[in-house]
Amino acid sequence: MNSTGRLAGPRRPASTIVPALAACLLTLAASLTSSRAWAADDPMPRPAELERDVQFWVRVYSQIDTNAGFLHDQSNLGVVYDTLHFAPESPPAERQRLIDQARERYETALRRIAASGDGSLSADDQRIRDLWGAEGTPARLRAAIDDIRFQLGQSDRFRSGLIRSGAWETHIAETLANLGLPAELAVLPHVESSFNPSAYSKVGAAGLWQFMRSTGRRYMRIDGAVDDRLDPFRSTEAAAQLLAYNYRVLGTWPLALTAYNHGTAGVRRAKETLGTDDITRIVRSYSSRTFGFASRNFYVSFLAALEIDRNPEKYFGALQKESEAHFHEVELPAYVSATSLEHALKIDAAKLRALNPSLLPAVWNGAQRVPKAYRLRLPVDGTEWSSQLLAQRLSPGDMFTGQRAPPRYRVQRGDTLAALATRYGVSIESLAELNHLRTSAHLHPGRVLTVPETTSISLAAATSPASVPAPTPQPASTPLAPAASVAAGPKVPALASAATHAPPSATAPPSATVPAPSARPAAPAPASTPLLASRAPALPAEPSASAVEAVAPPSPGGAVSAEVAVRESAEDAAAAAAAEAASAKPHAASAPQPVSAAQAEALGPALGPAADAEQSADPFDYSVAQDGTIRVAAEETLGHYADWLGVTSARLREINHMKFRSPMLIGQRIRLDFSLVTREVFETLRHEYHRELQAAYFAGHRIVGTEIRIARAGDSVWTLSQHRAQVPLWLLQQYNPDLDLTALRTGTQIVMPRVEEVGTGG
Repeated sequence: MNSTGRLAGPRRPASTIVPALAACLLTLAASLTSSRAWAADDPMPRPAELERDVQFWVRVYSQIDTNAGFLHDQSNLGVVYDTLHFAPESPPAERQRLIDQARERYETALRRIAASGDGSLSADDQRIRDLWGAEGTPARLRAAIDDIRFQLGQSDRFRSGLIRSGAWETHIAETLANLGLPAELAVLPHVESSFNPSAYSKVGAAGLWQFMRSTGRRYMRIDGAVDDRLDPFRSTEAAAQLLAYNYRVLGTWPLALTAYNHGTAGVRRAKETLGTDDITRIVRSYSSRTFGFASRNFYVSFLAALEIDRNPEKYFGALQKESEAHFHEVELPAYVSATSLEHALKIDAAKLRALNPSLLPAVWNGAQRVPKAYRLRLPVDGTEWSSQLLAQRLSPGDMFTGQRAPPRYRVQRGDTLAALATRYGVSIESLAELNHLRTSAHLHPGRVLTVPETTSISLAAATSPASVPAPTPQPASTPLAPAASVAAGPKVPALASAATHAPPSATAPPSATVPAPSARPAAPAPASTPLLASRAPALPAEPSASAVEAVAPPSPGGAVSAEVAVRESAEDAAAAAAAEAASAKPHAASAPQPVSAAQAEALGPALGPAADAEQSADPFDYSVAQDGTIRVAAEETLGHYADWLGVTSARLREINHMKFRSPMLIGQRIRLDFSLVTREVFETLRHEYHRELQAAYFAGHRIVGTEIRIARAGDSVWTLSQHRAQVPLWLLQQYNPDLDLTALRTGTQIVMPRVEEVGTGG
């Protein structure tokens, strides 16, 4: 090293310096050009046409708190009629009265201004007229009467979110970077939950990233013991996977973000309807029953959150963010009760619970064990925790090979869901959800149902000798090694043996007005015809009593507690009610808006308006086209369509000019007969079938990433999905929605989801 501190080296001949310098300059120029190109290709564009919308949400997030709100036009966010201020402790009813009075005042003013033409106006009427500028024609002002909307301020909630974000921002940044995703996505929890990891919305979204249960199960463990949506670290990894998937399907980040709120299929439909991926055209021009105020404003509210997050001092002054969370993560070697962990590790239960928010109350009250392979979080206290050390601290009797099984009941002649729900003190919806059934399902004698754990009600009918045969009792799980002392589980009512288990149907029987899809198996397709819509029976046949006896116990991680079932049923009911409300009231201005912080938290943690449609990662459009046709999806058969329509398969073959036994191909157009049921009923049954099919799969599997495969000679989609990736054909179709599965060519790039079993650690 020379005196300047630089490393010394051999002198280079003068003849090599000029070419080398030229090469360096060329490299530098190329680098600068590349940097400019990357900067110009902003992944999160901020179109000038949407700037007024962005500024509206900047004001909502930074200028007014939950004791104030804007009365504004829902279509033109540049028109804010008034800022209403409320007393801090004023009740919601009083606030709503003030809002209604102000709305009536401005409705009257708009009528008066529209009727006046170019006549003279009062100072306040002129102010309102000036808000509209050249757009304020009499016709437009009359239309605006029905579009007055109230938006509660959010600055206090946004500020709290900025402070909370410090605990997880490093992990979020690393997760996004590891997947090559834009760093800007890290601000999405501001819009979704104010960075509140325990946030829970009325329609069932949960956690920092506000995952719906059905979507969350694709990437996380969600069962009776664990809900990873409530873990800010696991849910961050899942959100990154979902966002990457949305981008892969939709092609731009504005659309990928909109799909996070509106669902992948909905945004894909908007893109195809308008023939563009321009976010401005879509939010301004796309018309759909479910594409309402929330969907139109999700991307602009994200841009507003991004603006504030990048300049927090400008909007809130100096802030002290929470410090980054530190802990050890140890993979559990077996199923272990929370009490055993507390005793063996000598860790305070409250501290252990705070470090592991995804463990549900059923774990802490002893009804469920902490699952095997769960990544237990432990405090940093100087101990170098590992799975081996943890196993040493636990006695053999503390460790089990499986989860505690829920109690069972064998259906008797005359039993109904309503009667059993009354007997067990739960709602019909929760009992149906617990068993993957529709609330209108008919119960066949001999079927075994999962029932809630309870000791407070009479079980005489359930425990009578005629009701429950006495099969050889088998424990739901056994200790890993013999032990003199084994941790005792909670008492279970003497219903059907824990070993008797009826596997949930792929779909629930539809309502009585439409025949249920039959269990007839489809003809198996030979390896040379891999593109058939289905190779397996659509619906498992109802098991007989003897068949149920032979079924194995539920798999680890498959059990669902009654507590979770009740909550999930409430989520589904609320989501259905929200969808129905959206259908009945397409204008967001007419939908109820929160008027206080308490109401905002009760309706949901999102800082913007609630979602218009259920978050869904399924990009397939299950609707019927205008010409009465549908596009065949994986796992569908002609028998499905016939059952959902209430007609025969022969009738469908006739109108589609299909020969007997000729297979349907994925992507093929099929004409339907709606003489007995409406399109809406058919679409509902079809969507429910796929939703339940996917729910059954993701109850035991999760997606952990993707990889690209290049099709070789002789490859087919079927062989790729079954022999290489071992994923369902419908999941492969979802990851390649634009790929023609009937014409797979050598060299075609195929996105393959990588899947692991839940609870096995892969």
